[in-house]
Amino acid sequence: MYTELLEDVVDFHGDLVRNIKSIRESQSLFDDLSADPEDQAVAAAADSADRLPSDMPLLTRPFDYGSVITYPFVAFNGQGTRFSDGLDYGVWYGSLALETTVYETVHHWHEFILDSFSREDREIVGERRVFEARCDGILIDLRGKQRRERRLLDRRDYRFAQPLGRYLKEQNQNGLLVHSARSRGTNADIFTPRVLSRARDLCFLTYRMNPTEDLVRVERTPGRKWLEIRPSTLR
Repeated sequence: MYTELLEDVVDFHGDLVRNIKSIRESQSLFDDLSADPEDQAVAAAADSADRLPSDMPLLTRPFDYGSVITYPFVAFNGQGTRFSDGLDYGVWYGSLALETTVYETVHHWHEFILDSFSREDREIVGERRVFEARCDGILIDLRGKQRRERRLLDRRDYRFAQPLGRYLKEQNQNGLLVHSARSRGTNADIFTPRVLSRARDLCFLTYRMNPTEDLVRVERTPGRKWLEIRPSTLR
């Protein structure tokens, strides 16, 4: 079924860029529940009790999604991504360039904001942490294969890509390289932490948008515009 798509591989050795939700300055996540430090410590312990321990969460946490987070109904599954339905395994998504991660995450962040705050006429701010990780391994090369199979990069429908991801995971493949569906860049979608190492911070970003406007402002330095993206062009 996938033979013609999977005929090319690349022996990849280089850095990948990953862009995740975070905050620029550390803060207590439970100070709104209680001003007592002991209460906050109890809440933090309860929050971490069910998490799988890891010495390298930046490299391993995405692989826990399918095994830790479960849902009573598949239709309510909020962890599905392009190459995983989110039920049995997770995928570590990175890109070859910082800008590619921005276009990808701006799309998903904007969709989340519209689902949650579509009637709000005010600025909403999101902060991001961007880091680099070393990748060393044989990856399936799907770059350019969208010309043969258009559903590979469908912007809204993952019904072709998710079974492909499951097939590659079951074949114990390390991961793949594929063109971004949101920009001209390249994404790396990794199925196992064994090919990842050396996570290092690259920068922090701030995303700003008003749900009533088709515009997201991206800042590397707080208060200084770096990019402006119209989410309508990413759908």
